[in-house]
Amino acid sequence: MPKFAANLSMLYPELEFLDRFEAAAQDGFKGVEYLFPYAFKAADIAQRLSDNGLQQVLFNAPPGDWDAGERGLACLSGREAEFKSGFMQALDYATALNCTRIHVMAGLLPVGTEREALHATFTNRLQWAATEAAKHGLEVLIEPINTRDIPRFYLNRQDHAHEVVAAVGAPNLKVQMDLYHCQIVEGDVAMKLRKYLPTGHVGHLQIAGVPQRHEPDLGELNYPYLFSLIDELGFDGWVGCEYRPARGMQPGGTSAGLGWLKPWL
Repeated sequence: MPKFAANLSMLYPELEFLDRFEAAAQDGFKGVEYLFPYAFKAADIAQRLSDNGLQQVLFNAPPGDWDAGERGLACLSGREAEFKSGFMQALDYATALNCTRIHVMAGLLPVGTEREALHATFTNRLQWAATEAAKHGLEVLIEPINTRDIPRFYLNRQDHAHEVVAAVGAPNLKVQMDLYHCQIVEGDVAMKLRKYLPTGHVGHLQIAGVPQRHEPDLGELNYPYLFSLIDELGFDGWVGCEYRPARGMQPGGTSAGLGWLKPWL
């Protein structure tokens, strides 16, 4: 059975963030992920994890000025010091939360800049981050994201992400394969899973319904088939549920839409 983690940045929007841990545990989740922990003390999050028997499986390194539209610093020249200080902060949180994976967002392609011009900056930053993470036994993840949700995002395709992993050559640098983004950009999701999961270079999966990013049983992807395929391929990592609940703030909220999950718990 796939191991499902609740994405607490998107699920349970009807609750305050620190109250979402208990709700996820009550619904049967054993792991959690989210975008950023930095607005809260690591000790407070660690207590919620411990109280509810949850494992922290993933979060993102600081992305720059999120409110101003920045979506990562790894590919951006001139931001090296900020990238490094942010990543060191992420390492501190990962250690405190016993989390073994940190997602490094690539960043936006500056207007008028060719993607190839940023390759060296991106790979050099990832090499440094992977080296620092390895000192703590941690993995660094990179994620292809569709340009409908994040226009001009530097990394969009699975093949590009795996080329970057090969270029860096660090054994603890992995791909975060979000099937929602993959379907929008490339399609042929089952064959992408068959191609990339056996390589051992995929460190984390994420799911959501396509196209509206609701529950995985809403939309064009056949997730029961894909879950069975993930098992068949022997993937033993986590599958993050990074979707916006269709019921949102309505009575029952996130929990009312988890019927799809029950057979897989």
